[in-house]
Amino acid sequence: MTGVLFDSILSRAGYLYATAVGFTWGAIWSTGKIRRRNGLFVFTGMPNWTFGRGGSCVGSCYLTNRNVSSDVLEHEAVHKRQWQRYGMLFPILYFFAGRNPLSNRFEIEAGLEKGGYIRPSGGRGR
Repeated sequence: MTGVLFDSILSRAGYLYATAVGFTWGAIWSTGKIRRRNGLFVFTGMPNWTFGRGGSCVGSCYLTNRNVSSDVLEHEAVHKRQWQRYGMLFPILYFFAGRNPLSNRFEIEAGLEKGGYIRPSGGRGR
């Protein structure tokens, strides 16, 4: 069953759909230049209500106001790969993993430190 849902043509279709939605949303609301970094389309100047936390990855689109450090973009590139692996199941799986980034397996996999959730010394970030 996982071969059909994960890393499959079905998950790839979901990833491409999410990318189209993210790109459209970013093109509508971004006031900054659209850049390509770390395999992501990066949309800056987004109003804070158009994305979650410091920024959101939707397919291969990263939507943010100005949170674009190299570490954050590496973190978001992992989320892009998660979108590729899980397709449209990713938002559902992410929801059930919980809002707390310190216990959310997808945030842990993407790197809590690079995502700004913990400081290099082990303290808390964001």
